[in-house]
Amino acid sequence: MVKKFPIGWGTLEILEVTVGGDKMYQQIAWTVTLFLVFLIALAFSFVYGESKRLNEYGPIQKKGYKIRKYYFIGILAVMAIISAVTLTRLPYHHEAAAEDYKSVDVEGIQFAWNMSEDKFVVGEPIEFRVTSTDVTHGFGLYDENLQLIAQTQAMPGYTNSVYHTFDKPGKYQILCMEYCSVGHHIMVKEIIVTDSERGNE
Repeated sequence: MVKKFPIGWGTLEILEVTVGGDKMYQQIAWTVTLFLVFLIALAFSFVYGESKRLNEYGPIQKKGYKIRKYYFIGILAVMAIISAVTLTRLPYHHEAAAEDYKSVDVEGIQFAWNMSEDKFVVGEPIEFRVTSTDVTHGFGLYDENLQLIAQTQAMPGYTNSVYHTFDKPGKYQILCMEYCSVGHHIMVKEIIVTDSERGNE
């Protein structure tokens, strides 16, 4: 059964459904229809009202350009602050090794690290010259809390340098960061950093 409801410009037809003897109208369709009609009428009213207003374009353009200038300056300031905070913390230091850097040769093999020296002093600048004799390894230098503090690739036929200055004593570890076969997990090298040349940890 169809019921008809007059609505201004025409008639809204709603299907009346009977389920188990109880009448059930499509209330959802009715509510949604009325809501959409209201939104459309509101939009037309807004457009019609705004079309009656006459504004000079010049002042509006001037105000818009002024606001845009401040937005641009604000965005540049935010980008500069973010860049200053984040870029200075990147671990990729492109610095040439000075004469006072101690050069340490590091050779990665399956499954160990061979180093020309494994004992260092706090405050001593170190240049780790890293290479590999077999496959590619990942040279990762970790502190006692297993936080990564320096890294580079150990590749056959290439020598990559990574620079680091230890700021506190302790036992550090070099771990392989790239899977290099079944013994990858045992590829660990411990190094000792002391307060002074006397060897006090």
